[in-house]
Amino acid sequence: MGENNLKKATFGAGCFWGVEDAFRKLDGVVDTAAGYAGGDFDNPSYQDVCSGGTGHAEVVEVTYDPEVVSYTDLLDLFWSIHNPTTLNRQGPDIGAQYRSVIFYHDSEQEKLARVSKEKLDASGRYQGKIVTEIKPAPTFWRAEEYHQRYIEKTGRKSCHF
Repeated sequence: MGENNLKKATFGAGCFWGVEDAFRKLDGVVDTAAGYAGGDFDNPSYQDVCSGGTGHAEVVEVTYDPEVVSYTDLLDLFWSIHNPTTLNRQGPDIGAQYRSVIFYHDSEQEKLARVSKEKLDASGRYQGKIVTEIKPAPTFWRAEEYHQRYIEKTGRKSCHF
């Protein structure tokens, strides 16, 4: 594995604490960072994003080795850890910052994301239509340090109480 071979992937699937924890445990993922993307202004704080007025989503930026884990594997995990049919909501978390979104970093990721969404939508796994957005990756703003590896640091089993 060389540093030059590493790729980035960015996903929003609700509260970033649990999303980060799930991706960090995947073989071939070399780093994860909780943060914000897709909003209206630079360098938002957690309080800014939670206000619901910035347009940012809570996301996880995944750095991975494509020789160990494929983007398709990352997509499979993404779909499995949240409900992609609930608009701006995951469990008790409500608001656009919790939306289901895939921010792609290149045309191959875009193609794979769209194909996987279409297949999942056609599979009948969900009663509702998948509302996951698929968009070009905007600037990623790293969240405050206390959000990084939050589940691991606190010993929680998940985001929700």
